Amino acid sequence: MKYMMLIYAGSVGADGVPEDVSGEGPGFEEWRRYDRQVRDAGILVAGESLADLVTATTVRVDGAGERTVTDGPFAESREVLGGFYVIDVPDLDAALDWAARCPGARGDGAVVVRPVADFGS
Repeated sequence: MKYMMLIYAGSVGADGVPEDVSGEGPGFEEWRRYDRQVRDAGILVAGESLADLVTATTVRVDGAGERTVTDGPFAESREVLGGFYVIDVPDLDAALDWAARCPGARGDGAVVVRPVADFGS
């Protein structure tokens, strides 16, 4: 079964770059090691790191069909989506295990795990 792991940074600086206020966040080598583990396990379907928050654009369409485009995601939350993995594992327990290993789950970060819908295509 496929699961998406959405990787959230806990807080963002004025420049839009995720910052780790706890000091427990992962370094670049930890991310490389985790990425290699996911690939070597043969469960990787897709995955990307997203560019800095300042490059984001939000589109909203109102009831009349009018489009509004604004810079940044600027949600009410301080958490920022930093990247994702889509993995193919036997069940939710396996997906949760891989999410717990993810460097983004430590410190101020979080990993949200959601099953990918299968519409029988």
